[in-house]
Amino acid sequence: MNFRKFIAPTAREALKEIRSELGEEAVILSNRKTEQGVEILAMANDDMTRLSNSSVPGMKLPARPAAPAVNALPIKEAVSAPPLPPAAAITTPAGEAAILGEIKSMHSMLQKQIEALSWNNVQQRDPQRAGLLRRMLNAGFSTLLARQLLDKMPSGNEKGESWIKHVLKRNLRVAGAADDIVVKGGVYALIGPTGVGKTTTTAKLAARAVVRYGADKVALLTTDSYRIGAYEQLKIYGKILGVAVHAVKGADDLRLTLAALRHKHLVLIDTVGMGQRDERVSEQSEMFDAANVQRLLVLNSTSGGDTLEDVVRMYHSNKVIGCIATKLDEAANLGAILDVVMRHRLVMYFMANGQRVPEDLHLVNIDILLHRAFKPADEKTPYTLDALEFPTIMADAGAAAQSSGEVSYAL
Repeated sequence: MNFRKFIAPTAREALKEIRSELGEEAVILSNRKTEQGVEILAMANDDMTRLSNSSVPGMKLPARPAAPAVNALPIKEAVSAPPLPPAAAITTPAGEAAILGEIKSMHSMLQKQIEALSWNNVQQRDPQRAGLLRRMLNAGFSTLLARQLLDKMPSGNEKGESWIKHVLKRNLRVAGAADDIVVKGGVYALIGPTGVGKTTTTAKLAARAVVRYGADKVALLTTDSYRIGAYEQLKIYGKILGVAVHAVKGADDLRLTLAALRHKHLVLIDTVGMGQRDERVSEQSEMFDAANVQRLLVLNSTSGGDTLEDVVRMYHSNKVIGCIATKLDEAANLGAILDVVMRHRLVMYFMANGQRVPEDLHLVNIDILLHRAFKPADEKTPYTLDALEFPTIMADAGAAAQSSGEVSYAL
């Protein structure tokens, strides 16, 4: 193996020598402090590639993430990699696989250290920008979105928050007046996990339609035969509004019921709440596809980003025309739901902020949502990110593969 050892009085000088002899893409394997100075073990990137591709069939090293120029950042001397095994131990494919695993582990560890130093440098060099990013993370936005906005934000921008809000506003899609389902009419199912407010939101939409077109032009359906009292709850709303309520079971029953209600201006379908990983989610989707029913995904604003991401991935289809954000009054922050909606390019149709029917359902106002998202918290919580934690969080995020969540912005 073509390992090279470099010894210099300082880490900066050693890294400069490595870059000069092995190139910008050299792989740093270990570093330690010796009596002669700093000792760094490194390998040329081409040698690493040949080793991984020829010595261990089928094993390839992942692409290295982009990093700041190596000679601009000293290596943290406190961390040393474990010693390499003797040559005899790596003459077999199993031994080579083991050493490659160690190399990858050391490389990842050192890359994170360098990235953390880079973000620490950002905090010192541009505290305003670093402060805005901390606010975004504390507001629930993803590290992916925060990093991309940092890269795109013009340097020396004194109105950083206004610029970020402007970018987010341009990328959040909102249904216009011509897309109002109450005005357009048709058949719509409200889908989503348990407890997101589907039944209450269905009643709110029905109430808006009744006020405008009359109770005889609106019908309510429910497919929820699992939850105790689900049909009765919707029936109570129907009685208050003077709207007929029908329970359907299965695709055939749904098609027959919709055929009998084809003269209605608006038909709203309340669905059974189930976890996004429930196998019935796909069965429900197939049933609505067979009846050509469009869907609105109801998203709980109090959920964390990972949960919302999972919900959208499992429920999304070409028949999902958009989403409704509920429980805005209960959410401590709104960054997560705005982030997920923007990343999946969902159209926001309504926002709900309470249980009252129909008062607590509104057309989407992005300015209000962004104002709330960036409004400083009244007090810190155990989950509030502080300045010392910021470099580590951003370094960990930078080391992870981000290709599956890329977002493009209309700047």
